[in-house]
Order: sequence, then structure tokens, then C-alpha cells
Amino acid sequence: MKKQFLFPLFLTLTLILAACGNDTKEASSETEEDTHIIIASQSEPLTTMVETAAEVIEEPYTMELLPVNDNIQYNQATFNDEVDGSLAQHELYMEGFNEEVGADLVAIQPAYISNVGFYSPVYDSIEEIEDGAEVAIPSDPPNEARALLILDSAGVITLAEDTGIDAAVADIVENPKNLQFTPVDLFNLTAAYEDGVELVFEHPNLIANIGLYPKDAILLEDEDEKRFAFQLVTREGKADSEKMQAAKRALTSQEVYDVLMETAEHDMFTPAFEPGQPAE
Repeated sequence: MKKQFLFPLFLTLTLILAACGNDTKEASSETEEDTHIIIASQSEPLTTMVETAAEVIEEPYTMELLPVNDNIQYNQATFNDEVDGSLAQHELYMEGFNEEVGADLVAIQPAYISNVGFYSPVYDSIEEIEDGAEVAIPSDPPNEARALLILDSAGVITLAEDTGIDAAVADIVENPKNLQFTPVDLFNLTAAYEDGVELVFEHPNLIANIGLYPKDAILLEDEDEKRFAFQLVTREGKADSEKMQAAKRALTSQEVYDVLMETAEHDMFTPAFEPGQPAE
């Protein structure tokens, strides 16, 4: 340190100004980071919703879509602060992730309800299902429960009394058609349909890849089911931040609503928000 005082005064001033310049750059970088929002998502129309929101988000905020390929990456990225949030799942699936890894994710804005149901390459109605038919259902617990609750509501099976969103195949107490349940990864259910599995649970955005829509399902979920709305998810500590509030406003804009309704023409989705009215 003593040697520094031997330098000329102008050099000392130069170093001070350089340091100030670095501080300014760091502050600018921090500000940019605080206003740039990264949202992970993986399938339509969710990805298009994020991209549309990015076009209309209010200044000084900017938004970026991070495409992911499976049902694990978006939650891990959010929990590890690699992204600010995700638009990829319903709240029950998120809660399962929280319980599994001790995460603190929270759902802060519903987007839409996916009109899920059962499809069959063999039968034209649920009444035609034969004894011993194979049924492909999601392998993850929340979506497994969702599929079983649909069958229970239709009287195809009977679940144990008081069974709810944690329903599993083990909770079936009556199975008059001796249905054979096969757990399948959510993104492989359409392939199960193509392979000829008699009855397959599927989401509309995925079954649409082979030209099928809810009108083609032989059994649909009740329209009043609200528990499975896809949600904007973030970490608990970020939920009330200005940037996530800006994200909510952008994702509930008229432009995003219009994009969603364009897809809804096949009755694939039911919006879970009114344009311009983000959840409180």
C-alpha cells in the first residue's frame, strides 16, 4: 500500500475514475438483471403465451422464454434461480415437486385449464369399453389422480371414500370392467394411443399433434374443475417482486388472451383469467 503513494496524483485520480466507471457498469448490469424476466416453458400454447407477453410487457421490463424439454427442468431451474419462473404446470404438480425436494415454489397466476380427457383408437364411447381393456394413465402422481378422478366421476371405476387429489390406482375399490392400468410418462401418452392402447388419458395440446381434439375424446373432465389450471410459478421470495408482478400483467394482457382464444377454437383450453385482471 505504501508504494501507491509514490505515484503521481493524476494517476491516483485516474484509478479512482476507473473504479467509479466499473461501479457504474456493475450497477447497470444489476439494474438490467432486475428488469429482465426469464420464464421456462415447454409446450403450446404456454410457450406462445410467454413469447406474446414478451412483446407487450411494460418498460423497463423485458421477458425471455427458456424452452425446456421435460417436466423436471422448469422446476429445477426456478428453484435454483436460473430462471425467474415457469409457465408449465398446475399447482398440484408444483406442490408435489416442493414436497419431493423441499422447494419453496408458489403459484401466482392461473393461465388456463386444459380440457383433458380419455381417447380411444378402438371405442367410440365409454360404454363400449370391454372387460380387461388396457388404460394408459400418467405416471406422475398429480396427473394420475386427475385421470382416475375423471373415471370415478363417470362411474367407470370407484375410488375409496374421501379419496381426492392424491388418488392412485391402489385407491380403486371397484373396477367392474377389470381395467388394466399402465403408467406412462405424460409425454409418451400420445404414442400409447398410436400403439393401440384401448383407452388413453391425454392433454389436448399433445394429442393435437396427431390431429385429435377434445371433441374426439370419449370422456372429458368436468368443465368446472379448477384445481388443474396451468399457473405462473416462481419462488416464494419473488412472488411479490415488481418484476413478477410485471410478468403477471403481461401474461394476462388482452394480446395473450387473444392468442389463447385462437387455440381455444378447438375447445382445447378454457382461459382461467380475464384480460387485464391479474390475480391478486
